[in-house]
Amino acid sequence: MPEGLAKGHHLYLIDGSGYIFRAYHALPGLTRASDGLPVGAVQGFCTMVHRLIAGFGAKGPTHLAVIFDYSSKTFRNDLYAGYKAQRPDPPEDLVPQFALIREATRAFGLPSIETEGYEADDLIATYACQAAEQGAMVTIISSDKDLMQLIGPGIEMLDPIKNVRLGPEDVEKKFGVGPDRVIDVQALAGDSVDNVPGAPGIGIKTAAQLINDYGDLDTLLERAGEIKQPKRRQTLVEKADQIRLSRDLVTLCKEVPIAAGEALDDFSLEEPKAEPLIEFLQKMELHKLTRRIAEAMGVEPPESKPEPEPTPTDSEGPGATLALPAIDRDTYETITDLNTLKAWLAEASDTGLLCFDLETTSLNDMQAEIVGIALALTPGRAAYVPVAHVEGEDDLLGEAKRAEPQIALDDALAALTPILSDPACLKIGQNLKYDLKVLARYGVLVSPIDDTMLLSYALDAGLGGHGMDELSERHFAHKPIAIKELIGSGKSQITFDRVTVEKAAPYAAEDADITLRLWHTLKPRLAKDRLSTVYHTLERPLVPVLVAMEREGIRIDRDTLSRQSNAFAQKMAEYEDDIHRTVGRKFNIGSPKQLGEILFDEMGLEGGKKGKAGAWGTGADVLETLAAQGHDLPALVLEWRQLSKLRSTYTDALPGHIDPDTGRVHTSFSLAATSTGRLASTDPNLQNIPVRTEAGRRIREAFVAEPGNVILSLDYSQIELRILAHMADIAALKDAFREGIDIHAATASQVFGVPVEGMDASVRRQAKAINFGVIYGISAFGLANNLRIPRHEAQAFIDAYFERFPGIRAYMDTIKARAREQGYVETLFGRRIHTPGITQKGPGRGFAERAAINAPIQGTAADIIRRAMIRIPDALSGAGLSARMLLQVHDELLFEVAKPEVEATVEAVRAVMEAACLPAVALDVPLVVDAGQGASWAEAH
Repeated sequence: MPEGLAKGHHLYLIDGSGYIFRAYHALPGLTRASDGLPVGAVQGFCTMVHRLIAGFGAKGPTHLAVIFDYSSKTFRNDLYAGYKAQRPDPPEDLVPQFALIREATRAFGLPSIETEGYEADDLIATYACQAAEQGAMVTIISSDKDLMQLIGPGIEMLDPIKNVRLGPEDVEKKFGVGPDRVIDVQALAGDSVDNVPGAPGIGIKTAAQLINDYGDLDTLLERAGEIKQPKRRQTLVEKADQIRLSRDLVTLCKEVPIAAGEALDDFSLEEPKAEPLIEFLQKMELHKLTRRIAEAMGVEPPESKPEPEPTPTDSEGPGATLALPAIDRDTYETITDLNTLKAWLAEASDTGLLCFDLETTSLNDMQAEIVGIALALTPGRAAYVPVAHVEGEDDLLGEAKRAEPQIALDDALAALTPILSDPACLKIGQNLKYDLKVLARYGVLVSPIDDTMLLSYALDAGLGGHGMDELSERHFAHKPIAIKELIGSGKSQITFDRVTVEKAAPYAAEDADITLRLWHTLKPRLAKDRLSTVYHTLERPLVPVLVAMEREGIRIDRDTLSRQSNAFAQKMAEYEDDIHRTVGRKFNIGSPKQLGEILFDEMGLEGGKKGKAGAWGTGADVLETLAAQGHDLPALVLEWRQLSKLRSTYTDALPGHIDPDTGRVHTSFSLAATSTGRLASTDPNLQNIPVRTEAGRRIREAFVAEPGNVILSLDYSQIELRILAHMADIAALKDAFREGIDIHAATASQVFGVPVEGMDASVRRQAKAINFGVIYGISAFGLANNLRIPRHEAQAFIDAYFERFPGIRAYMDTIKARAREQGYVETLFGRRIHTPGITQKGPGRGFAERAAINAPIQGTAADIIRRAMIRIPDALSGAGLSARMLLQVHDELLFEVAKPEVEATVEAVRAVMEAACLPAVALDVPLVVDAGQGASWAEAH
């Protein structure tokens, strides 16, 4: 054991890896040196270390070291392959800063310590225990809860975020036990962040209670058969080995081998030397910090230089005037030789930035062929690289000839591929999911990325669209060249490869130029508007996940669809006969005008309204109201319309969406189509298949697995109600969810005063309608339609509901007031949903208020499943599973899984989904995920 520390010495151990991520998330990717190198995390790290050292005073430490993780793989991965497997890779713009931060540590004259195969926490445990045994005082500077097991005589923690020191009493407050039993509690509760399995269904509170009752983990497991609760007893008995493995995973190693020159007595703290520190800060171009530290050290500040701009300009918001050159299409270049292209790419590599945009033959990214590539290096400096334009017609073959001069596509891709995958070069684009899918078909991977569409969406959801043309007009008052000017429209429309290079070049280069300008405008606003975390954790990381999902597609059984279409046609014919018999004559059921005249002119039904054109309205809401009043005709028409829509939209249309190369249907998910963060499915829309009707559910029979596989569905149970219970802080609802009680029966019992046992199904159905309706601000009119009851009864139900749960009404009033005051509402994860109509007068205000009430709830649910989707691919690969994620339908994820892997896949995915909130948000209620499997999507439900 190393000598050198004794009583009177005080050792500070800084959790360097924790410092890195805290520094990065303070300014993620925003500060860059003039060569494009990201240095924001370096700046934050140096600032934190300087403040710490400057604040020591006379009673500061005698010894200090900064401890880092060596890599993501440690001895724990050998114990359990799934350990930390679900964690996403570090942000792309942080990776090149890891080495720089270690260099910064040494520039401060501090030891930078890491050991292969071990985590920083293990090194901290080893050094802390050695120092305490020698009589020294130890302060661990970290907010990591895993280090709390070390607190005890001679060892304390200092939380740098809250700037408070933590002792045994703080550990007991957090874990319910003293430091000596933290490991036992963590072994039971597991850790979703690190993917430590623990005992399913046992949380921190229950774990602490069990350990306090039985003394320690080994005694608890030996006496597990004595546990009174059947489910808890079964878990402890059946999962004993898993719990013991979890204990091994959470126990910090205190015997990490110490390298020469890294012993405790090598950590003696000395004043930083000005010259190497100032030299390093200048090299990073952190000029303000350089001057501040130089002045604090009493040395002459270096010559003043401008601070590097945050990525790389400032903006005060939408429409801000930026110091950008005017858009001039005459300055754009056309690159037709490989050497010029390579020179452009070399310049992009030097600066670390490349904006690009593909021009292709089709909007179908599964079939589109690359025609050209647009590039931009700086605002106003853009070019187009044609690779597959054609011109004229070959009289002999009837095929168009290749236009010249152009670079061959293979040569262009060979030049582009290294930089597109270079982690040191940020690739910028607009709606990059499309480009990434096209390039993936050519075997080209792109990373890291920034997407201006998603930047706009994170910043301004609810304030307009996020397409490039609209953003250009909104931010620059510039209307780009319209694609119709080049390819035309309708029957005369041509593909982009038949556009002349002379016309294509300014159009394509302008797109890249505007996209880069948008990046300069929007990216700096993330930090100013406190939306960096939203973009970096919810928007950007989802792009590659969706690329993989969409390329995978889902198999469709043509024969099943054909049989269903025929069955629907026969049933529609039956409805037509019933409708004509009810009216007494034949008419065109698909004509709203004829139907309106029959309902309101001939039959004299009440409640009809005419539109501006003078025709009666016969929308679904009108027909549902009339049907609720007991009228047969509107009810029959609704059934006929549903089948007609199912035929036209699905059974007859889906076969046309089957990709000829893959034999599967590939929907496209829009990331920025809704204001709340929900994904939207298009071409075809697979999220709107009705599930509440038998006919709608039958459509899902056609979505099938390949032979040897099954379709696996994992679905959040009542997630929006759980979020409402948490956000509105409704004790009765939270208790019901914690105890696993039927929430609709519990609500009915609370509102209507009836016991849960033996409850009439109609009473539960009423409570269910209110529960779900209240999330969307349902009115008495809407509830009456849903339940087909008089409006006054519906109003009485709603009044009783809010009387029993006044906290929900208070929550809604608070949300509406907040929306009016600040113009937006937020999800639990900070997503901002703007509510521009909330202050207007007239009927639109009511709609805006209902949307504002729902947005934080629906948006939080959307954020949760986004977080889960981002983590699932790594969780599956880390567990050695081959399951493929196919679809997201709001609260449901669909997978195709080999039959032998179903149970393991359910376990891995459910663990991720149920812990998706953590560590950012701790809900007061558990998230529950239901799983189902079958040969088809229908069977999986």
